[in-house]
Amino acid sequence: MTKGCKYGSHRVIEPRGVLPQPALRLDNDFSTFYDNEILVDVIALNIDSASFTQIEEEAGHDLAKIEAKILSIVSERGKMQNPVTGSGGMLIGTVAQVGSALAGRDLKAGDKIASLVSLSLTPLKIEKITRIHPDIDRVEIQGQALLFESGIYAKLPEDMSEGLALAALDVAGAPAQAAKLVKPGDSVLILGAGGKSGMLVAYEAMKRVGPTGRVVGNIHHAADQAVLERLGLVHRVILADATKPLDLMKEALEANEGREYDLVINCVNVQNTELSSVLPCRDGGIVYFFSMATHFGKAALGAEGIGKDVTMIIGNGYTKDHAEITLWELRENPALRELFQERYV
Repeated sequence: MTKGCKYGSHRVIEPRGVLPQPALRLDNDFSTFYDNEILVDVIALNIDSASFTQIEEEAGHDLAKIEAKILSIVSERGKMQNPVTGSGGMLIGTVAQVGSALAGRDLKAGDKIASLVSLSLTPLKIEKITRIHPDIDRVEIQGQALLFESGIYAKLPEDMSEGLALAALDVAGAPAQAAKLVKPGDSVLILGAGGKSGMLVAYEAMKRVGPTGRVVGNIHHAADQAVLERLGLVHRVILADATKPLDLMKEALEANEGREYDLVINCVNVQNTELSSVLPCRDGGIVYFFSMATHFGKAALGAEGIGKDVTMIIGNGYTKDHAEITLWELRENPALRELFQERYV
């Protein structure tokens, strides 16, 4: 067998010379297998929330149209990368083959894994979509995918179901980044606190701020308030539309006794929430955009336009030990784990 590029550039068809994520099309013909690749029989895709929301709205919530759109994207691109949002998601599956150059890894055929790299850079072939779960952005398929030598993954834990592990690992970067960013005494605002990533971030923030800090969660659906309060995930809940920055800022500042926030974390899965994240943040504070619906030009130019000197961080889905940190949250908090099992499995 032949050894391919560590980062997967050998699978790029168009345009040549770029890496797989920005590429327009990847080679998903797996009859040619390179000895530093991992071939996976895919069980399910967890489509990025911003991506699935966009596809669902474009399809008018029609499952047949959602299926057709996903199949069309993968057929055209050789990967699951939404051409509107640019984002992908992640997968779970069973290892079918490990290239000989990767023989030293603790991985073998038959192991069940979750990919921790985006579907937007993962060569994928779908033979059949067997079921779509629109309420949890999950698509069960028959198909295969490739992980490159540089690709990261996690073996599925034995103490929780595949679906539960997938739900948590899909957003593993968010709570792990929160663990690094939140400091004792911080005031933290979480946009989209009622969603999957938002709740995990909120739990991590509550642990980190200590007795002198404050965590405020923004929600769009009133029903989420009771859940956040019952689980003790925030100190205060505000109900506000994150696409209306002035309205959200008013509610957010009132919830923090008129003070701006040290850290704002955006976990919203719709567009046009950039300035709702920047406005309530203090000068010198940090805004972390985990949401892939974020337009970073709007964020940067919008901050400039309102004279806000804040540090803005792109939501890198990877940080050291992010899978372990996120799965540990579910082990540590039985009530949160039970909620995830009910909602996302």
